[in-house]
Amino acid sequence: MSEFTAELVGTFLLILLGGSVNANVKLKQTTGHDSAWILTTAGWGASVSIAIYAVVNFSGAHINPAVTLGLLSIGELETAKVPTYLAGQFIGAILGAITVWLAFLPHWEATKDQAAKLGVFATGPAIDKPAANFLTEAIGTFALVLGVLAIFSPDALTPVQENLGGEQGAESIQQEWAFGLKPLLVGLLVFVIGMGLGGPTGYAINPARDLGPRIAHAILPIAGKGDSNWQYAWIPVLGPITGGILGALVYKWLWMSQSGVTP
Repeated sequence: MSEFTAELVGTFLLILLGGSVNANVKLKQTTGHDSAWILTTAGWGASVSIAIYAVVNFSGAHINPAVTLGLLSIGELETAKVPTYLAGQFIGAILGAITVWLAFLPHWEATKDQAAKLGVFATGPAIDKPAANFLTEAIGTFALVLGVLAIFSPDALTPVQENLGGEQGAESIQQEWAFGLKPLLVGLLVFVIGMGLGGPTGYAINPARDLGPRIAHAILPIAGKGDSNWQYAWIPVLGPITGGILGALVYKWLWMSQSGVTP
């Protein structure tokens, strides 16, 4: 599987599973309608873990442009690979959102609340204060990327061949990811971020997670859907990118300091 395909599949799974949790909670006449916030955050955390397990051996399972650009900023990803990763992530996110729409077809007409319909696809602020909303998304993604890199450890950023060597090394890495706890810990991290920092903005912490489904909301024939709130759309894109790069830079600086190297 190519890196493009892996990022597409991983992000597709993330949005399909996480977005369906949103739909189950927000749309009328579903069995999960009006469930608590804890269901939403737990569902998104579990979706992240599943997506990582599915494709980590093929692309590293970034499934988030903020992670991709964070790794680029600290020299752990080749510039030439960035367009491939980003394209896979955004296409996968749009396809995942379209599939959520298909899975809940009878419930769109039953739901009259336009905000609830948009909330299945995209995030929005509890209090509309752009500067504060941007800061919240940046802080949440800072915590995400810093936490992810710390969980993975420095060796996880090196190629398999350099880390363990050859086909035997690749097989060892595959076994580690297949049976290891790292993807579960990343999902737990997303769950915890959502339970706290997710409150003010609904926590995108991932540009593809918000922009891809927002595009799907704009183009899909959803009855009575209203607008896609494009005036807010820049915040869950630029906020996570800013926070992700800062999180990666802080991780790099801390690791180099521990290694006795001047950043």
